[in-house]
Amino acid sequence: MDKISFRNTNNPTITMSAVINFPEGFDEKGSYPAVIVSHPGGGVKEQTAGTYAHELAKAGFVTIAYDASYQGESGGEPRQLENPHIRTEDVSAVVDYLTTLPYVDNGRIGAMGICAGAGYSANAALQDHRIKALGTVSAVNIGSMFRNGWENTVKDADALPYIEAGSNARTADAASAAKARMPLAPEKESDAPNEELRQAWEYYHTPRAECPTAPGFATARSLNQIITYDAYHKAEAFLIQPILAIAGSVAGSKWMSDDLLARAASTDKAMHIVEGANHMDLYDGKPYVAEAVSVLTPFFLRTLAPQTRQAAAAE
Repeated sequence: MDKISFRNTNNPTITMSAVINFPEGFDEKGSYPAVIVSHPGGGVKEQTAGTYAHELAKAGFVTIAYDASYQGESGGEPRQLENPHIRTEDVSAVVDYLTTLPYVDNGRIGAMGICAGAGYSANAALQDHRIKALGTVSAVNIGSMFRNGWENTVKDADALPYIEAGSNARTADAASAAKARMPLAPEKESDAPNEELRQAWEYYHTPRAECPTAPGFATARSLNQIITYDAYHKAEAFLIQPILAIAGSVAGSKWMSDDLLARAASTDKAMHIVEGANHMDLYDGKPYVAEAVSVLTPFFLRTLAPQTRQAAAAE
């Protein structure tokens, strides 16, 4: 495992910070499949993304968990911007970086993410077919979640006030050095509307997984991009890669994994349900993460295998 930094090819003024993991017996003269792991909204590479990257490396992959632009230890101003279009482009920027590494097989690059990172990975895969396979864990389509609520109970049109709030935040930002902010996870335990989101507070704001570079909030101006964003836009036409979606059986967010599979054009797509797990359990609950890794590993081994690449080239 090495901590690295590299220029973001989408915005050369931003330096990306990441952790790259190597399989046991790694030989820099060899050729390896690679998996990119994207963190949740409000998260950083040292949390759940780093956990999955570390575990998948044990199966023979080069894996990379990175901090999004404007977040964590990556560069960019304003801090904590959560622009979903930029988050999606970050995934492709990491692909760009991997293609410069002589030991990464450019035809065997996969992507996965957790929560909003899964949605961003899906959006990246449908527009960047250098990504050959997609895995998701507790997937969240951040636009749908903000528009329709955690359990899909709100109509799109009822989210209009959020667009107004984002616009007002931009006006306020233009007049002040202090940037208006909004929580991506409850900032106080009493703010959580249910147990699942109480655990989100616990994850980001207690020793369970808190990290000084992951404050758990975003710029309020991000609402303008989030509300109108659809991570699965045109998935029915362009998301053709193999997909494995993993969700907890009692996760309020499960509907967004269902939506991904229903809309994706892929003919190689499957859902794995982790019984008894909620959304947050799949971040750091040891038995739940172990089960998720146990199905992600054979999925990526199959879809990123050398013979798979050769077969695709022959078609």
